Amino acid sequence: MELKTSAHVDTFPREQLPPAHQWPKLLLDPPQRAERAGPDGPAADGAPADGTYPNRLNCGAELLDRTIERFGADRPVFRTGAGEVWTYGELRAEVGRIAHVLTSDLGVVPGNRVLLRGPTTPHLAACWLAVMKAGAVAVTVLAAQRSHELATMCEIARISHALCDIRSVDDLAKAEVPGLRITTYGGEGPGDLLRLAAARPDDYPAVETSSDDVALIAFTSGTTGRPKGCMHFHRDVLAIADTFSRHLLKPQPDDVFAGSPPLGFTFGLGGLVIFPMRAGASSLLLEQAAPRQLLPALAEHRVTVLFTAPTAYRTMLDDVGAHDLSALRRCVSAGENLPASTWQDWYERTGLRIINGIGATELLHIFISAADDAIRPGTTGQPVPGWQARVVDTAGRPVPDGEPGLLAVRGPVGCRYLADERQSEYVRDGWNLTGDAYIRDPDGYFRYVARADDMIISAGYNIAGPEVEDALLRHPDVMEAAVIGRTDDRRGQVVAAYVVLREGAERHAEALKEFVRGELAPYKCPREVVFLDALPRTPTGKLQRFRLREE
Repeated sequence: MELKTSAHVDTFPREQLPPAHQWPKLLLDPPQRAERAGPDGPAADGAPADGTYPNRLNCGAELLDRTIERFGADRPVFRTGAGEVWTYGELRAEVGRIAHVLTSDLGVVPGNRVLLRGPTTPHLAACWLAVMKAGAVAVTVLAAQRSHELATMCEIARISHALCDIRSVDDLAKAEVPGLRITTYGGEGPGDLLRLAAARPDDYPAVETSSDDVALIAFTSGTTGRPKGCMHFHRDVLAIADTFSRHLLKPQPDDVFAGSPPLGFTFGLGGLVIFPMRAGASSLLLEQAAPRQLLPALAEHRVTVLFTAPTAYRTMLDDVGAHDLSALRRCVSAGENLPASTWQDWYERTGLRIINGIGATELLHIFISAADDAIRPGTTGQPVPGWQARVVDTAGRPVPDGEPGLLAVRGPVGCRYLADERQSEYVRDGWNLTGDAYIRDPDGYFRYVARADDMIISAGYNIAGPEVEDALLRHPDVMEAAVIGRTDDRRGQVVAAYVVLREGAERHAEALKEFVRGELAPYKCPREVVFLDALPRTPTGKLQRFRLREE
């Protein structure tokens, strides 16, 4: 596929795209084109009437400026747990000021990578939109990630600038990334981003990026533990709203979105920023969104659309009756398999049907799902309009319905790793192989079987076992380590570590857990530590993980 003329001055993102023959086939003609047009051309959600995106496209301008043109500047866009409300007009002014600081004070040029880090707040979302409008590339990371992880991502993406909540700067500073310019916000110093922005103009004309200029790099961990940078275009950001959100969520301008996934996850970025803004709606951004914090917030702020993981739905079941959820009309689940029992229990207690879905960082958001009467508990659903899916064997040949195989999908967004040899593993014959084992039922519904690799999925988080093993092995008393996923009723899986210590070392599980918490994000920390005298291996020395799983 021939790329359009780029607006990037820093050409690194485009130069690092995989070669064209390794791309998946893209389906760039969105579904149901004739139904998309409103009386004046574009549909009410801003999707183009003819189903295509223009050559020059800036997703930040589309989500902010075009939405204001359709709905006005006085509508609420972001709310906080403390009761603060930002309007679209106020957000546009703040985004404009931050974009001026990026380009005038910090020297950011189109194509530069800007790392974003902090709790889920309107200011973090404003920073992301400012990076979009400035034509730079956003790399939003989790506030929980540690210096070792941050340093690796900065190295891979060659990140030059960072905007960081003052409360989350310590680990980023400890990463000691050469040449990284860190600008904090939420502090008191004269160099604070928001103080600098206060002196800048409100208006910032968006850089006229190409629709296929890279807008963001989202990192995911593979089974090797080395993170992979997934490169997504400006048109991709809109495509996920114009497929899954438009056709299954069917958001309304008066909707209030909320959820637990942080903006460092594309699940959260879509559900809390992209989808509501594309529809002129608002979202409640919570810094703390654990299940028992979610419930009272849903009731207090009259949330209508909820995004969270199956674990959270299970956890909230016991207390759901104590809160007024009468405003809630849409519940979305992704990040791990949703058991039919959880779906049924939630439905019986709330009358709400959870919209199950599977997505991937490589594909930006959900591509198989079902809503309303089309939902069948125990299945993920059918391909979202605009997407195709099939189940194949290891040679890429479709397998008969009812037989397990590898899930292969394609649509308007595809996997494009940043200079990573694993591109040829994920994309084969034009299809994206997600690493999930699935069964396609004869009626076209897709049923999850298991992960096809050693990825551990715990409470919606993807955790690479080898990455945790590497962290354990950095402890001076650890000789060997093996990490697997152990089945857990509440979290789907938990991280279980099998450890061989140096002779004479004390077997202290909690000390090892605390050590790993200092090396990796806390959700990657083992919940179980088993000490062994030796790990099971083949005569050639290969670790036999299956024996640990059978234990």
